[in-house]
Amino acid sequence: MKTFSYRTAGTSSDGLAPDAVFLAGGTNLVDLMKLGVATPDVLVDVTKLPLGDVTELPGGGLRIGAAVRNSDLAADLRVRDCYPVLSQALLAGASGQLRNMATTGGNLLQRTRCRYFMEPSMPCNKHAPGSGCPAQTGDHRNLAVLGGSPECVATHPSDMAVALAALGAVVRVDGVAGERTIPVTELHRLPGDHPERDTVLEHGELITAVDLPALPFAARSAYRKARDRASYAFAVGSVAAALDVEDGLVRDVRLAFGAVAPKPWRAFAAEEALRGRPAVHQSFMDAADAELAAARPLRDNAYKIPLLRNLTAAVLTRLAEEVR
Repeated sequence: MKTFSYRTAGTSSDGLAPDAVFLAGGTNLVDLMKLGVATPDVLVDVTKLPLGDVTELPGGGLRIGAAVRNSDLAADLRVRDCYPVLSQALLAGASGQLRNMATTGGNLLQRTRCRYFMEPSMPCNKHAPGSGCPAQTGDHRNLAVLGGSPECVATHPSDMAVALAALGAVVRVDGVAGERTIPVTELHRLPGDHPERDTVLEHGELITAVDLPALPFAARSAYRKARDRASYAFAVGSVAAALDVEDGLVRDVRLAFGAVAPKPWRAFAAEEALRGRPAVHQSFMDAADAELAAARPLRDNAYKIPLLRNLTAAVLTRLAEEVR
């Protein structure tokens, strides 16, 4: 591991030096440093900043501090009762030991687990722009079928971020230019011609909180994850959903996919196709088809399309049955 300097942040502006990187739980960053993928000169520990609370917002909803641990957030009764999809996603995301260390802000900023990115000796446009994307013809079984480009087909690994995308969460950020807010659906970038940039954050910007909107029907929500083994593993496909049904019709719905795109994928086309339709299995299958029509699978990952279609229908059917 490269030698680095370490200091503790007193304010959110303490990490603005060009060579500084923020450190919270370290469950992803430290791994990347050990591999030689991340090579910061300075680590700025932000765990002492007052960002560790979950508070209720005046108009309803919750504000989740960026330093709230995943285990604490998953166990919070307000989250479990009003946003069960988020609690379920967190519990599906990692072992108890990791959840006790990982933070809300750090979880959102995880880097991809693509094998070519994780090996610094391999070509990869994420850590060496212009070097190529060997995953296009190599090992891409668990990579993107939506939103990729010839430059990169990596997938975002977070389970929590998929639930937050479905819920319409908003990220609060502080930096040299002041505070700003970013919808979770706009935080992560699609690769395009610049796959080295995962997010729209500028250097030195720190996530301080995530706001969950007041969404009453999110109390009827769920997260389902398909993975290669039953123990903790990254998803090969996942679905986060919240469903509002009245008189057998879909009045409103929130839907997001995970492990199929370079960002948590809010399924806007599927949502639009569902509103006003009968809350039945065939409607849910048709809605998934509307979203997945844009999929562009590679040689070995076309299986994700029927997988997501079936996951979507299964999750929404179960939620619809809870109404009856």
